[in-house]
Amino acid sequence: MQETIIFIFFGIILITLITIATYTYRTNAKIADMNKTLSHQYNLIVKMQSVLKNKYATNAVAENAEMIYQDLLQNLIPIMAAIDIMPRNTSEHPLWRALGGIMDEYAKNPFALEKLRRNIKLDTEIARSVDNYMRRADNFLHHLTTTEPDGLLSSTFTDGLLGQSLTFFAQAKQLAAQEN
Repeated sequence: MQETIIFIFFGIILITLITIATYTYRTNAKIADMNKTLSHQYNLIVKMQSVLKNKYATNAVAENAEMIYQDLLQNLIPIMAAIDIMPRNTSEHPLWRALGGIMDEYAKNPFALEKLRRNIKLDTEIARSVDNYMRRADNFLHHLTTTEPDGLLSSTFTDGLLGQSLTFFAQAKQLAAQEN
């Protein structure tokens, strides 16, 4: 009888140990799953934070770019009036319409360069507007070049209407300066 009680006692202890081991294994598995889930959630939060920072930075750049565009446009308006050029009739931003109008006119009529040269030489307000435009556009391009890691945006602006207009205005200024 004592042997039976000892076997029953060892059986109860064995069942208890197996139950505790199973419970511990399941608990460790759940903790490992929670750890993976928390790690995944943390990575998602970091990605979301990065996306939000990029969107915030993009919005800030867009707001600053709009101020820069308006400043450049304010310098172009008297120049366009002096050389009698109208902006493009498109749905683009007014700055790009103005620059497009200037470059389209120059492509159709190279005499536009001569008109600008004369106005730079004869009208100090036009010369000042050209200088202000060129300085601000060059500063904008320089800022893009230094702040953008891959240079794609700055090369787009440099190769586009902004860069073409800087070349056009630089030629006109150089021609006006040669005749002094």
